[in-house]
Formats: sequence, C-alpha cells, structure tokens
Amino acid sequence: QAAKSARTVVITGVPDGLLHDDVMTDILVIHFQMSKNNGGDVEEVLYPTMEKGVAYVTFEDQEVVESVLKKDEHRLEDKRLSRYYPLKVTRYCEHVSAFRIYLVVLPL
Repeated sequence: QAAKSARTVVITGVPDGLLHDDVMTDILVIHFQMSKNNGGDVEEVLYPTMEKGVAYVTFEDQEVVESVLKKDEHRLEDKRLSRYYPLKVTRYCEHVSAFRIYLVVLPL
C-alpha cells in the first residue's frame, strides 16, 4: 500500500457552517466513493481542519487519487444541501512540498 500522503487529496470549497461537521464528513465520504465522481474506497476523511472549508480525504488505493484528480469538476450535491458546491481537489503531496519550500525561503 502506498504511503498515506500519496493516497490523500486536499479538498477546498467545502461549505462551512451549514451542517454539523459529522454530517458534512458523511456527505464527503459518499461523494468520493461514487463511481460517477471517479471515486473509490475512502479510508478516512479529516474534517474540519485548521483551515476553513478544507478537508483531507484518504483513499484505500493510490489509483483512486489519480482518477479523482482527472475529473474536471467535482460538485458536492446532497439533499441536505440547498444547492451544489464546486470543490477543488489537489494532491496532498503538493501542499506539503510547497510548505517546505516556503519555510526554506523565509529568513531565520
């Protein structure tokens, strides 16, 4: 099995404060398990996080990360939401490396 970071995507645009956090987590799990969203087996969803409207989704298989990223548009839709919300999906690895570079650039 690939490292957890390689099996994780960062989701931005999660509607904040509309529903209980556990309900929103369930909606995210459902969205990313659906084949129409190029999804697969979800191992874990981290929500809420330190950043508003951001969630981390970890899949069982790294291949699912690739297929989820290939989908042009992710729309979070659920009967508990009044409308759909566009989500942006990016690799977790990119965020980590960008953060490291940022630290190196800052003078100590």
